[in-house]
Amino acid sequence: MDDEPDPPVREWLPRTAALLLGTLALATAFIAAYVGALHQPTPRDVPVGLVLGDQHAEAVLTAVRAETDRIEPVGYDDAAAAADALTAREVYGVLTSTPQEGLRLTVASASAPVATNLVEQVLGQAARRAELPLAVNDEVPVAGGDPRGLVPFYLAVGYVLGGYLASTALGLVTGTAPRTLSRAGLRLAALAAYAVLLGVVGALLVGPVLDVWDHDVPAVAAAGALAVLAAAMIAAAVQGWLGLLGTGLVILLLVVLGNPGSGGVYPPEFLPGWLRGMHLWNVPGLTTDLITSVVYFDRRSAGRPAVGLALWALLGVVGLLTATLVRGRRSSARRPRSTPATSDDPARPG
Repeated sequence: MDDEPDPPVREWLPRTAALLLGTLALATAFIAAYVGALHQPTPRDVPVGLVLGDQHAEAVLTAVRAETDRIEPVGYDDAAAAADALTAREVYGVLTSTPQEGLRLTVASASAPVATNLVEQVLGQAARRAELPLAVNDEVPVAGGDPRGLVPFYLAVGYVLGGYLASTALGLVTGTAPRTLSRAGLRLAALAAYAVLLGVVGALLVGPVLDVWDHDVPAVAAAGALAVLAAAMIAAAVQGWLGLLGTGLVILLLVVLGNPGSGGVYPPEFLPGWLRGMHLWNVPGLTTDLITSVVYFDRRSAGRPAVGLALWALLGVVGLLTATLVRGRRSSARRPRSTPATSDDPARPG
C-alpha cells in the first residue's frame, strides 16, 4: 500500500491549470471552426466549363453570372479540353449546346453532389428563362453506397486520426524525441508498418466489408497508407520538438482546422473565404481529394494530392530526425551515467 503523501498543491496546480486552459482553447477553437465554417454554407464561384464560341452556352452563363456569383464560367478552347477539365476535377459541370438538342449539362456528381445539384438548379432556371431545353448527364456519378459523396471524407478522417494517435501513443510510451538515430529509425519503421496496415484495413472496410465500393481496393489502400504516414510523421516531428504539448498543435492543424477546411463535408466553394484554399495543402483535404480521385476519377487528378501528402511525410521525417539530433542527444548528455535509460522522453528527469 502506498502511504506517500500527496505532492503539495503548488507542484501540481500550475501544470494542471495549463493543461485545462490548453484543452479549453482547443475546444473553443473546435466549436468556432466547425460552427463558423459549416453552419451556413454559402456557395460562391462554383466553376462550370464551356467551350469558347458556343453562343448559347455563353449567353446562358453570362446571364447567370450577371445575376449571382454562385457560378463562375470557365472557358476552354474545344469540347475535348472541357471534357478533360471535368474528369480532372477542375470544374463541376460543362455546359454545351447543339442546334438539335438545345443545352446539355454534363456533370460529375462524384466531385461533390451538393455542388452539382447547385449547378443543375441554377442552370435549369436560367435555361427555362431563355426558353431552351436542358438535358443533364452525370458523367461520373457517386456510388450507390455513397449517395452524398462523403465516404472519402469520412475515410480520410479515420486515416488521419489513426496516424496522429499512433504517433502520440509511441511518444507516451517511449518518449517524444528519440535519443539516438537508431531509435528514430525504429520509430519510423514502426509508423510506416502501421500506416500500411491501417491503409489496407480501411480499404477493406469500405470495399468488401461495407460494400461501398467494389473496385480500386489496392489504390485506396495505397492512398490511405500515404495519408496515415503523413499524419503520423507530422505528429512525430511536432511532438519531437515540443514534447507532448505539441499534441495540441497537431490536433489544431489536423482536426480543428483540417477537417472543416478539407472540402469534405462541403466543397471548398461553399466554405468561408479563410478556409477555401486549405484543402489544397492540409492533410485531411489532400487525403479526401486523393481518395475521391482514385475511386471516381482518372489518375491525373490524383497527382497533386499524392505529391502533397508525400511532401508532408518527408517533412515529418526530417523534423523527427532533427529533433533526435538536437533534443534527444541533449537530453542524453544531461542524464547521469549511473541512471538507467528507461525512457527516451527528454521531458523526463534523468
